[in-house]
Amino acid sequence: MLARSQLDDFFSYLRFPSISADPTRKPAMTGCAEWLAQKFSSLGFAAAVHQTAGAPVVLAKSAFSPGKKTILIYGHYDVQPVDPVSLWRNDPFEPVIVNGFVVARGATDNKGQTICHILGAEAALRARGELAVNLIFLIEGEEEIGSPHLGKFLESHREELNCDAIVVSDTSMAGPGVPTITCGLRGIACLEVKISGPKTDLHSGIFGGAIANPATELVRLLAQLHHADGAIAVPGFYDDVIPASETERASWRNIPFDDKAILEAAGLSKLSGEKDFTALERLWIRPTAEINGLTSGYQGAGSKTIIPREASAKLSFRLVPKQQPDVIAARVCDYLKSICPDTVRLEMIYDHGGEPFYADANSTFSRAAQFALKEVFGRAPALVREGLSIPVVSLFQHILKRDVLLIGLGLPDCNAHAPNETFPLEQFENGIHLHQVLLEHFSGK
Repeated sequence: MLARSQLDDFFSYLRFPSISADPTRKPAMTGCAEWLAQKFSSLGFAAAVHQTAGAPVVLAKSAFSPGKKTILIYGHYDVQPVDPVSLWRNDPFEPVIVNGFVVARGATDNKGQTICHILGAEAALRARGELAVNLIFLIEGEEEIGSPHLGKFLESHREELNCDAIVVSDTSMAGPGVPTITCGLRGIACLEVKISGPKTDLHSGIFGGAIANPATELVRLLAQLHHADGAIAVPGFYDDVIPASETERASWRNIPFDDKAILEAAGLSKLSGEKDFTALERLWIRPTAEINGLTSGYQGAGSKTIIPREASAKLSFRLVPKQQPDVIAARVCDYLKSICPDTVRLEMIYDHGGEPFYADANSTFSRAAQFALKEVFGRAPALVREGLSIPVVSLFQHILKRDVLLIGLGLPDCNAHAPNETFPLEQFENGIHLHQVLLEHFSGK
Protein backbone atom coordinates (compact mmCIF):
# COMPACT_ATOMS: atom_id res chain seq x y z
CA MET A 1 0.00 0.00 0.00
CA LEU A 2 1.43 3.36 -1.01
CA ALA A 3 2.04 5.87 1.75
CA ARG A 4 0.99 9.49 1.24
CA SER A 5 4.57 10.56 1.93
CA GLN A 6 5.83 8.38 -0.95
CA LEU A 7 3.45 10.02 -3.40
CA ASP A 8 4.36 13.45 -2.03
CA ASP A 9 8.05 12.74 -2.65
CA PHE A 10 7.31 11.59 -6.20
CA PHE A 11 5.28 14.72 -6.95
CA SER A 12 7.91 17.02 -5.45
CA TYR A 13 10.53 15.40 -7.68
CA LEU A 14 8.34 15.78 -10.77
CA ARG A 15 7.66 19.48 -10.17
CA PHE A 16 11.23 20.47 -11.05
CA PRO A 17 11.30 21.52 -14.75
CA SER A 18 14.74 19.93 -15.12
CA ILE A 19 15.12 20.12 -18.90
CA SER A 20 18.82 19.67 -19.63
CA ALA A 21 18.48 20.83 -23.24
CA ASP A 22 17.19 24.26 -22.14
CA PRO A 23 19.87 26.61 -20.70
CA THR A 24 17.19 28.73 -19.03
CA ARG A 25 16.30 25.76 -16.80
CA LYS A 26 19.66 25.72 -15.04
CA PRO A 27 18.18 26.88 -11.69
CA ALA A 28 15.66 24.03 -11.85
CA MET A 29 18.45 21.55 -12.61
CA THR A 30 20.43 22.72 -9.59
CA GLY A 31 17.32 22.71 -7.41
CA CYS A 32 16.42 19.18 -8.41
CA ALA A 33 19.95 17.91 -7.68
CA GLU A 34 19.89 19.57 -4.27
CA TRP A 35 16.47 18.10 -3.50
CA LEU A 36 17.79 14.62 -4.28
CA ALA A 37 20.84 15.12 -2.07
CA GLN A 38 18.63 16.26 0.81
CA LYS A 39 16.39 13.23 0.36
CA PHE A 40 19.37 10.88 0.48
CA SER A 41 20.76 12.68 3.54
CA SER A 42 17.44 12.18 5.33
CA LEU A 43 17.93 8.42 4.83
CA GLY A 44 21.36 8.52 6.42
CA PHE A 45 23.28 8.35 3.15
CA ALA A 46 26.46 10.37 2.64
CA ALA A 47 25.21 12.57 -0.21
CA ALA A 48 26.86 15.29 -2.28
CA VAL A 49 26.07 17.40 -5.32
CA HIS A 50 29.10 17.38 -7.62
CA GLN A 51 29.46 20.22 -10.09
CA THR A 52 30.56 19.37 -13.61
CA ALA A 53 31.11 21.46 -16.72
CA GLY A 54 27.41 20.85 -17.33
CA ALA A 55 24.65 19.76 -14.96
CA PRO A 56 25.41 18.56 -11.40
CA VAL A 57 25.79 14.88 -10.55
CA VAL A 58 24.28 13.56 -7.31
CA LEU A 59 26.29 10.86 -5.55
CA ALA A 60 24.94 9.16 -2.42
CA LYS A 61 26.37 6.23 -0.48
CA SER A 62 24.87 4.18 2.34
CA ALA A 63 26.92 3.28 5.40
CA PHE A 64 29.53 0.77 4.25
CA SER A 65 29.47 -2.71 5.78
CA PRO A 66 32.44 -4.98 5.02
CA GLY A 67 31.44 -8.34 3.62
CA LYS A 68 28.29 -7.08 1.93
CA LYS A 69 27.88 -6.79 -1.83
CA THR A 70 27.91 -3.25 -3.20
CA ILE A 71 25.29 -2.27 -5.76
CA LEU A 72 25.37 0.96 -7.77
CA ILE A 73 22.03 2.32 -8.96
CA TYR A 74 22.07 4.80 -11.84
CA GLY A 75 19.34 7.18 -12.91
CA HIS A 76 18.88 10.65 -14.34
CA TYR A 77 16.87 13.61 -13.11
CA ASP A 78 16.85 15.56 -16.38
CA VAL A 79 13.83 15.29 -18.66
CA GLN A 80 12.90 15.95 -22.25
CA PRO A 81 11.44 19.28 -23.42
CA VAL A 82 7.65 19.44 -23.19
CA ASP A 83 6.88 20.74 -26.69
CA PRO A 84 4.28 20.83 -28.06
CA VAL A 85 2.79 22.20 -24.84
CA SER A 86 -0.65 22.58 -26.43
CA LEU A 87 -1.06 18.79 -26.52
CA TRP A 88 -0.67 18.38 -22.76
CA ARG A 89 -3.91 17.95 -20.82
CA ASN A 90 -2.32 19.43 -17.70
CA ASP A 91 0.74 21.47 -16.74
CA PRO A 92 3.67 19.12 -17.54
CA PHE A 93 5.33 20.00 -14.24
CA GLU A 94 2.25 19.87 -12.04
CA PRO A 95 1.61 16.13 -11.74
CA VAL A 96 -1.93 14.77 -11.59
CA ILE A 97 -3.42 11.30 -11.20
CA VAL A 98 -5.74 10.21 -13.99
CA ASN A 99 -7.34 6.74 -13.91
CA GLY A 100 -4.53 5.33 -11.80
CA PHE A 101 -1.72 6.94 -13.81
CA VAL A 102 0.57 9.76 -12.74
CA VAL A 103 0.76 12.25 -15.61
CA ALA A 104 3.76 14.60 -15.81
CA ARG A 105 6.98 15.11 -17.73
CA GLY A 106 9.53 12.66 -16.33
CA ALA A 107 6.85 10.41 -14.83
CA THR A 108 8.49 7.35 -16.39
CA ASP A 109 11.66 8.76 -17.97
CA ASN A 110 13.32 8.72 -15.55
CA LYS A 111 12.02 10.19 -12.31
CA GLY A 112 9.38 7.53 -11.68
CA GLN A 113 11.89 4.73 -12.04
CA THR A 114 14.62 6.36 -9.95
CA ILE A 115 12.28 7.37 -7.13
CA CYS A 116 11.15 3.74 -6.82
CA HIS A 117 14.71 2.75 -5.94
CA ILE A 118 15.12 5.64 -3.51
CA LEU A 119 11.82 4.98 -1.73
CA GLY A 120 12.55 1.26 -1.79
CA ALA A 121 15.78 1.88 0.09
CA GLU A 122 13.86 4.04 2.57
CA ALA A 123 11.26 1.29 3.09
CA ALA A 124 13.98 -1.32 3.58
CA LEU A 125 15.70 0.80 6.20
CA ARG A 126 12.46 1.33 8.09
CA ALA A 127 11.58 -2.36 7.95
CA ARG A 128 14.87 -3.84 9.12
CA GLY A 129 17.08 -0.93 10.20
CA GLU A 130 19.79 -1.73 7.67
CA LEU A 131 20.27 -2.59 4.02
CA ALA A 132 21.06 -6.09 2.80
CA VAL A 133 23.80 -4.63 0.57
CA ASN A 134 25.89 -1.49 0.38
CA LEU A 135 24.19 1.01 -1.92
CA ILE A 136 25.59 3.72 -4.17
CA PHE A 137 23.22 6.04 -6.03
CA LEU A 138 24.52 7.97 -9.03
CA ILE A 139 21.92 10.29 -10.52
CA GLU A 140 22.99 12.63 -13.30
CA GLY A 141 21.37 15.53 -15.12
CA GLU A 142 22.50 15.18 -18.73
CA GLU A 143 21.27 11.80 -19.98
CA GLU A 144 18.76 13.40 -22.33
CA ILE A 145 21.56 15.29 -24.10
CA GLY A 146 23.97 12.36 -24.34
CA SER A 147 25.70 12.47 -20.92
CA PRO A 148 28.63 14.55 -22.28
CA HIS A 149 30.35 14.97 -18.90
CA LEU A 150 29.54 11.66 -17.21
CA GLY A 151 32.55 9.78 -18.60
CA LYS A 152 34.97 12.26 -17.04
CA PHE A 153 33.06 12.06 -13.75
CA LEU A 154 33.25 8.27 -13.72
CA GLU A 155 36.98 8.37 -14.43
CA SER A 156 37.70 10.85 -11.64
CA HIS A 157 35.48 9.05 -9.09
CA ARG A 158 36.33 5.50 -10.07
CA GLU A 159 37.37 4.43 -6.55
CA GLU A 160 34.25 5.91 -4.94
CA LEU A 161 32.11 4.02 -7.44
CA ASN A 162 33.70 0.63 -6.89
CA CYS A 163 30.87 -1.90 -6.82
CA ASP A 164 29.88 -5.46 -7.66
CA ALA A 165 27.07 -4.70 -10.09
CA ILE A 166 25.16 -1.77 -11.58
CA VAL A 167 21.39 -1.47 -11.89
CA VAL A 168 19.81 0.87 -14.44
CA SER A 169 16.04 1.33 -14.55
CA ASP A 170 15.61 3.45 -17.67
CA THR A 171 13.96 0.96 -20.01
CA SER A 172 10.50 -0.57 -20.36
CA MET A 173 8.69 -3.79 -19.55
CA ALA A 174 7.59 -5.90 -22.50
CA GLY A 175 3.98 -5.28 -21.50
CA PRO A 176 1.73 -4.74 -18.48
CA GLY A 177 2.51 -7.34 -15.83
CA VAL A 178 5.47 -8.70 -17.81
CA PRO A 179 8.67 -8.11 -15.81
CA THR A 180 11.60 -7.52 -18.10
CA ILE A 181 15.38 -7.52 -18.15
CA THR A 182 16.94 -5.91 -21.20
CA CYS A 183 19.95 -8.00 -22.16
CA GLY A 184 20.97 -6.05 -25.24
CA LEU A 185 20.86 -2.58 -26.74
CA ARG A 186 21.86 -1.56 -30.21
CA GLY A 187 24.80 0.79 -30.60
CA ILE A 188 24.93 3.60 -33.12
CA ALA A 189 27.18 5.26 -35.68
CA CYS A 190 26.05 8.60 -37.14
CA LEU A 191 27.53 10.10 -40.31
CA GLU A 192 26.90 12.94 -42.71
CA VAL A 193 27.42 12.57 -46.46
CA LYS A 194 28.11 15.67 -48.55
CA ILE A 195 28.23 15.74 -52.35
CA SER A 196 29.62 18.88 -54.00
CA GLY A 197 29.41 19.77 -57.70
CA PRO A 198 29.49 23.18 -59.43
CA LYS A 199 30.80 26.21 -57.59
CA THR A 200 27.30 27.69 -57.46
CA ASP A 201 23.71 26.73 -58.27
CA LEU A 202 23.29 26.56 -62.04
CA HIS A 203 20.41 27.09 -64.48
CA SER A 204 19.10 23.60 -65.25
CA GLY A 205 18.19 24.55 -68.81
CA ILE A 206 21.60 25.95 -69.69
CA PHE A 207 23.72 23.33 -67.88
CA GLY A 208 21.39 20.34 -67.44
CA GLY A 209 22.65 17.22 -69.17
CA ALA A 210 26.26 18.36 -69.36
CA ILE A 211 27.26 18.22 -65.70
CA ALA A 212 26.50 15.89 -62.80
CA ASN A 213 23.72 16.92 -60.45
CA PRO A 214 24.88 16.50 -56.80
CA ALA A 215 21.33 15.71 -55.63
CA THR A 216 20.96 12.98 -58.23
CA GLU A 217 24.34 11.46 -57.42
CA LEU A 218 23.57 11.52 -53.70
CA VAL A 219 20.33 9.60 -54.03
CA ARG A 220 22.07 7.10 -56.30
CA LEU A 221 24.67 6.51 -53.59
CA LEU A 222 22.06 6.18 -50.87
CA ALA A 223 20.01 3.76 -52.94
CA GLN A 224 23.03 1.45 -52.94
CA LEU A 225 23.17 1.17 -49.14
CA HIS A 226 20.73 -1.78 -49.32
CA HIS A 227 20.25 -4.79 -51.52
CA ALA A 228 16.79 -5.50 -52.89
CA ASP A 229 16.14 -8.03 -50.09
CA GLY A 230 16.71 -5.39 -47.39
CA ALA A 231 20.23 -6.50 -46.43
CA ILE A 232 22.85 -3.79 -46.04
CA ALA A 233 25.22 -3.74 -49.01
CA VAL A 234 28.33 -2.34 -47.27
CA PRO A 235 31.10 -4.97 -47.56
CA GLY A 236 31.96 -6.53 -44.19
CA PHE A 237 28.99 -4.88 -42.45
CA TYR A 238 27.76 -8.13 -40.87
CA ASP A 239 31.16 -9.66 -40.10
CA ASP A 240 30.97 -9.20 -36.31
CA VAL A 241 27.25 -9.80 -35.75
CA ILE A 242 26.56 -12.55 -33.19
CA PRO A 243 23.27 -14.49 -32.98
CA ALA A 244 20.92 -14.35 -30.01
CA SER A 245 21.32 -17.06 -27.38
CA GLU A 246 18.78 -19.85 -27.07
CA THR A 247 17.97 -18.62 -23.53
CA GLU A 248 16.88 -15.29 -24.97
CA ARG A 249 14.95 -16.83 -27.85
CA ALA A 250 13.07 -19.11 -25.43
CA SER A 251 12.08 -16.08 -23.38
CA TRP A 252 10.80 -14.23 -26.46
CA ARG A 253 8.21 -16.91 -27.15
CA ASN A 254 6.22 -15.71 -24.14
CA ILE A 255 6.37 -12.00 -24.94
CA PRO A 256 3.10 -10.33 -26.00
CA PHE A 257 4.72 -8.96 -29.16
CA ASP A 258 2.38 -8.12 -32.00
CA ASP A 259 3.35 -6.93 -35.48
CA LYS A 260 -0.02 -5.21 -35.64
CA ALA A 261 0.97 -2.85 -32.84
CA ILE A 262 3.99 -1.67 -34.87
CA LEU A 263 1.83 -1.05 -37.91
CA GLU A 264 -0.75 0.89 -35.89
CA ALA A 265 1.92 3.03 -34.22
CA ALA A 266 3.46 3.80 -37.62
CA GLY A 267 0.18 4.28 -39.44
CA LEU A 268 1.08 1.69 -42.09
CA SER A 269 -0.47 -1.48 -43.48
CA LYS A 270 2.62 -3.57 -44.22
CA LEU A 271 5.98 -4.20 -42.56
CA SER A 272 9.32 -3.98 -44.32
CA GLY A 273 12.90 -4.91 -43.62
CA GLU A 274 15.55 -7.55 -43.93
CA LYS A 275 14.34 -10.78 -45.49
CA ASP A 276 14.02 -13.99 -43.42
CA PHE A 277 13.83 -12.19 -40.06
CA THR A 278 10.76 -11.44 -37.94
CA ALA A 279 9.89 -7.85 -37.05
CA LEU A 280 11.05 -8.47 -33.48
CA GLU A 281 14.40 -9.79 -34.69
CA ARG A 282 14.82 -6.82 -37.04
CA LEU A 283 14.22 -4.47 -34.12
CA TRP A 284 16.36 -6.22 -31.53
CA ILE A 285 19.15 -8.34 -33.00
CA ARG A 286 19.80 -7.02 -36.51
CA PRO A 287 21.77 -3.89 -37.45
CA THR A 288 20.21 -1.21 -39.62
CA ALA A 289 21.11 1.61 -42.00
CA GLU A 290 18.77 4.60 -42.02
CA ILE A 291 18.61 7.90 -43.87
CA ASN A 292 17.58 10.48 -41.26
CA GLY A 293 17.54 13.58 -43.42
CA LEU A 294 18.14 14.89 -46.97
CA THR A 295 19.04 18.45 -47.93
CA SER A 296 19.62 19.93 -51.37
CA GLY A 297 18.47 22.66 -53.71
CA TYR A 298 15.40 24.86 -53.59
CA GLN A 299 12.83 24.13 -50.87
CA GLY A 300 10.43 27.08 -51.20
CA ALA A 301 7.04 27.44 -52.84
CA GLY A 302 6.70 26.88 -56.57
CA SER A 303 9.56 26.00 -58.90
CA LYS A 304 13.17 27.07 -59.17
CA THR A 305 14.86 25.22 -62.00
CA ILE A 306 18.42 24.77 -60.79
CA ILE A 307 21.15 22.22 -60.50
CA PRO A 308 22.11 22.58 -56.83
CA ARG A 309 25.77 23.03 -56.05
CA GLU A 310 25.65 20.50 -53.22
CA ALA A 311 23.55 17.87 -51.50
CA SER A 312 23.84 16.22 -48.10
CA ALA A 313 22.29 13.46 -46.03
CA LYS A 314 22.30 12.41 -42.39
CA LEU A 315 22.79 8.69 -41.84
CA SER A 316 22.58 6.50 -38.76
CA PHE A 317 23.52 2.84 -38.35
CA ARG A 318 22.11 0.88 -35.44
CA LEU A 319 24.60 -1.75 -34.36
CA VAL A 320 24.32 -5.03 -32.49
CA PRO A 321 26.73 -6.66 -30.03
CA LYS A 322 30.33 -7.04 -31.23
CA GLN A 323 29.98 -4.39 -33.94
CA GLN A 324 32.22 -1.37 -33.31
CA PRO A 325 30.97 2.11 -34.31
CA ASP A 326 34.36 3.30 -35.58
CA VAL A 327 34.84 0.17 -37.67
CA ILE A 328 31.37 0.37 -39.18
CA ALA A 329 31.76 4.10 -39.92
CA ALA A 330 35.03 3.41 -41.71
CA ARG A 331 33.50 0.60 -43.78
CA VAL A 332 30.57 2.79 -44.79
CA CYS A 333 32.91 5.63 -45.79
CA ASP A 334 35.11 3.29 -47.82
CA TYR A 335 32.09 1.80 -49.57
CA LEU A 336 30.50 5.11 -50.54
CA LYS A 337 33.83 6.45 -51.76
CA SER A 338 34.31 3.34 -53.90
CA ILE A 339 30.98 3.79 -55.70
CA CYS A 340 30.96 7.60 -55.93
CA PRO A 341 31.54 8.86 -59.51
CA ASP A 342 34.45 11.23 -60.14
CA THR A 343 32.09 13.85 -61.60
CA VAL A 344 31.34 15.09 -58.07
CA ARG A 345 33.26 15.47 -54.79
CA LEU A 346 32.36 13.35 -51.78
CA GLU A 347 32.93 14.32 -48.14
CA MET A 348 32.16 11.98 -45.23
CA ILE A 349 31.83 13.27 -41.67
CA TYR A 350 31.68 10.84 -38.74
CA ASP A 351 29.54 12.64 -36.17
CA HIS A 352 29.44 10.26 -33.21
CA GLY A 353 29.03 6.67 -32.17
CA GLY A 354 27.97 4.53 -29.24
CA GLU A 355 28.78 0.88 -28.65
CA PRO A 356 26.11 -1.82 -28.44
CA PHE A 357 25.44 -3.48 -25.09
CA TYR A 358 25.07 -7.14 -24.24
CA ALA A 359 24.62 -8.76 -20.84
CA ASP A 360 24.85 -12.45 -20.00
CA ALA A 361 21.41 -13.55 -18.81
CA ASN A 362 23.04 -16.37 -16.83
CA SER A 363 25.40 -14.23 -14.74
CA THR A 364 25.10 -14.37 -10.95
CA PHE A 365 23.47 -10.94 -10.61
CA SER A 366 21.19 -11.43 -13.60
CA ARG A 367 19.90 -14.68 -12.13
CA ALA A 368 19.34 -12.94 -8.78
CA ALA A 369 17.39 -10.19 -10.53
CA GLN A 370 15.29 -12.77 -12.38
CA PHE A 371 14.32 -14.44 -9.09
CA ALA A 372 13.42 -11.05 -7.59
CA LEU A 373 11.26 -10.06 -10.54
CA LYS A 374 9.42 -13.38 -10.46
CA GLU A 375 8.76 -12.97 -6.74
CA VAL A 376 7.26 -9.50 -7.19
CA PHE A 377 5.34 -9.95 -10.45
CA GLY A 378 4.44 -13.64 -10.18
CA ARG A 379 6.04 -14.74 -13.45
CA ALA A 380 9.51 -15.24 -14.87
CA PRO A 381 10.86 -12.11 -16.55
CA ALA A 382 11.17 -11.67 -20.28
CA LEU A 383 14.80 -11.40 -21.39
CA VAL A 384 14.64 -8.92 -24.23
CA ARG A 385 16.77 -6.70 -26.36
CA GLU A 386 15.83 -3.20 -27.47
CA GLY A 387 16.56 -1.38 -30.69
CA LEU A 388 17.47 1.90 -29.06
CA SER A 389 20.86 3.02 -27.72
CA ILE A 390 21.81 4.10 -24.17
CA PRO A 391 25.44 5.29 -24.42
CA VAL A 392 25.84 5.54 -20.63
CA VAL A 393 25.65 1.76 -20.36
CA SER A 394 28.82 1.26 -22.39
CA LEU A 395 30.50 3.97 -20.28
CA PHE A 396 29.83 1.91 -17.16
CA GLN A 397 31.15 -1.23 -18.81
CA HIS A 398 34.35 0.38 -20.04
CA ILE A 399 35.18 2.55 -17.03
CA LEU A 400 33.79 0.66 -14.02
CA LYS A 401 34.04 -2.78 -15.68
CA ARG A 402 31.06 -4.29 -13.87
CA ASP A 403 27.91 -6.15 -14.89
CA VAL A 404 25.08 -3.80 -15.86
CA LEU A 405 21.47 -4.90 -15.33
CA LEU A 406 18.75 -3.05 -17.21
CA ILE A 407 15.57 -3.59 -15.21
CA GLY A 408 12.84 -1.41 -16.68
CA LEU A 409 9.67 -0.32 -14.92
CA GLY A 410 8.17 1.78 -17.71
CA LEU A 411 5.45 0.56 -20.03
CA PRO A 412 5.55 0.70 -23.85
CA ASP A 413 2.65 3.17 -23.97
CA CYS A 414 3.92 5.57 -21.28
CA ASN A 415 4.42 8.44 -23.78
CA ALA A 416 8.07 8.96 -22.84
CA HIS A 417 9.44 11.99 -24.75
CA ALA A 418 5.87 12.84 -25.80
CA PRO A 419 3.01 14.89 -24.34
CA ASN A 420 1.07 13.39 -21.40
CA GLU A 421 3.83 11.10 -20.16
CA THR A 422 2.54 8.60 -17.61
CA PHE A 423 3.60 6.19 -14.88
CA PRO A 424 1.04 3.76 -13.38
CA LEU A 425 0.53 3.92 -9.63
CA GLU A 426 0.65 0.12 -9.70
CA GLN A 427 4.14 0.27 -11.22
CA PHE A 428 5.17 2.86 -8.65
CA GLU A 429 4.12 0.57 -5.81
CA ASN A 430 5.61 -2.54 -7.44
CA GLY A 431 8.85 -0.67 -8.11
CA ILE A 432 9.29 0.25 -4.47
CA HIS A 433 8.66 -3.36 -3.45
CA LEU A 434 10.96 -4.68 -6.19
CA HIS A 435 13.88 -2.60 -4.94
CA GLN A 436 13.62 -4.22 -1.52
CA VAL A 437 13.40 -7.73 -2.95
CA LEU A 438 16.29 -7.06 -5.34
CA LEU A 439 18.56 -6.07 -2.47
CA GLU A 440 17.77 -9.28 -0.61
CA HIS A 441 18.52 -11.43 -3.66
CA PHE A 442 21.66 -9.46 -4.51
CA SER A 443 22.98 -10.05 -1.01
CA GLY A 444 23.26 -13.75 -1.77
CA LYS A 445 21.58 -14.75 1.48
